[in-house]
Amino acid sequence: MEKNRFRAIMLLIFAGIAVSVWQFGFVEAIYSSSNVSPNEETNLQNDRQWRFNVSNLTLENATFAGGCFWCIEGAYMGVRGVESAISGYAGGEASTATYEQVLTGETNHREAVRVRYYPSVVSYSELLDIFWRSIDPTDPGGQFSDRGFQYTTAIYIHNERQRELAIDSRENLSESGRFDEPIVTKIKNYTTFFRAEDYHQNYSKKNTAQYKAYERASGRKGFVNRVWDKSPLG
Repeated sequence: MEKNRFRAIMLLIFAGIAVSVWQFGFVEAIYSSSNVSPNEETNLQNDRQWRFNVSNLTLENATFAGGCFWCIEGAYMGVRGVESAISGYAGGEASTATYEQVLTGETNHREAVRVRYYPSVVSYSELLDIFWRSIDPTDPGGQFSDRGFQYTTAIYIHNERQRELAIDSRENLSESGRFDEPIVTKIKNYTTFFRAEDYHQNYSKKNTAQYKAYERASGRKGFVNRVWDKSPLG
């Protein structure tokens, strides 16, 4: 009799523990969901949908030279529809390119960024807009404090459609009256691209403090804020 009573008591205890655990989990779930704002929940759903659909999308390349590649790479990182932004050296005739070689200004390479993107998510025209908003397109000798051919601006086109869009975009900017000086950014055929050394990749993320200090000291950040100030292109 005593054994049966003990067994019954233990069953009741375990049942109570199980109910408490279930209730705690249920309350936690409600509490967690209640702390997610409608906008955050929408963003989470969009991100989940984006990750789900991305495997079915086609990737394309776009290549931009806008002075120091840290800043151009940083401009594209985090842009929805951009799969990657790689710093490197574009153009030139040499079979290889390193930072030290390109730094001489004698190899005809420019510091550039190759962007791999999903055109069904972000258009090439939108990438061009980001590019223009990151540079001084009127500077023929470099960008801001960085001087020399390797820092001059160019758009390296991968196909005829990109050429048409790049030319139209440059003409629209030229006719906008935003700049007093002529637009000197070149539009060139994409030929070669050498990936830069690892310590240059993702620089704005890996060395955030140094990157922000450079961006300010070079004059780029002040110029971009002053000239664009979030106003539309054109």
